[in-house]
Amino acid sequence: MKLSVVVTVYNEEENVVPLCEQEYAALEGIDYELILVDDGSTDKTVANAKSVANDRTKILVFNKNYGQSTAMSAGIDAAQGEYIVTMDGDLQNDPADIPAMMSKLESEDVDVVAGVRANRKDGWVLRKFPSKIANWIIRSTTDVRLSDYGCSLRIYKKDIAKNLGLYGELHRFIPVLAKLQGAKMTEVDVNHHARIHGESKYGINRTFKVMADLILMIFFQKYFRRPMHLFGGLGIIAFGLGFLIDLYLVIFKIVTGEDIWGRPLLLLGSILILAGLQFITVGIIAELMMRTYYESQNKKVYRLKETYVGQEEKAVA
Repeated sequence: MKLSVVVTVYNEEENVVPLCEQEYAALEGIDYELILVDDGSTDKTVANAKSVANDRTKILVFNKNYGQSTAMSAGIDAAQGEYIVTMDGDLQNDPADIPAMMSKLESEDVDVVAGVRANRKDGWVLRKFPSKIANWIIRSTTDVRLSDYGCSLRIYKKDIAKNLGLYGELHRFIPVLAKLQGAKMTEVDVNHHARIHGESKYGINRTFKVMADLILMIFFQKYFRRPMHLFGGLGIIAFGLGFLIDLYLVIFKIVTGEDIWGRPLLLLGSILILAGLQFITVGIIAELMMRTYYESQNKKVYRLKETYVGQEEKAVA
């Protein structure tokens, strides 16, 4: 199979039928499958999807709402295509963009083609402005240079998509997860439509979730395979500062004879020494857990892109 299209839906009863019809029309002539993942909808989303599903459509129904990352992961697990597309089910992404994105993926030496909502049809205050800030922060801290992290419409080569490791709410950081695998990425402008039916599942409160997940992504990107470098470094700095502060106070006590008990500086030095020891301890534990993670499952800390074996040299006549 050439293409798998994974669409996550949640309470989209008015959108799911036109969505399927648009998918069927846009992908005509391509060997594809459409995978709808219902994330525990409480309306008629599943029934409406079944009413229009054809032999290329697979519907995965969760028993409750698990979140978009989990739904997307389930769809990717079920996908059989050489290329895998992810998109939202609210009709804001346009299935007509998929063939061009697939052509770009095939014609260029890249593993991921990400959509950019060039003319985004969302409100400025609650959607566009927070998104611009989040995009800038993510680009600056992860050094993954994409314009639009919030656009779900992307196409991946199968081996990249299958190894993303989506947990929690990490679907927002799929480009970073792909980059951790060494994926080459490019962007292309895609259509974006205003939501006509239903209500958006996103609010301003997601900004705090993005910031929390960003800390995790930075750790994954820079210190996952060497956690001691992070925690050990912080521990040495904190312990060193605390030791110098307390050493200064001890010398001050010896020279002047003044009482140093109860001084804020003494408390700060003691706290820094204890914090340094704790950071170092956490680093050692994290290092042991990392080694257990790889060795218990026979995982490698690397991924080979290609193994080439030369042919036997032929005799020259």
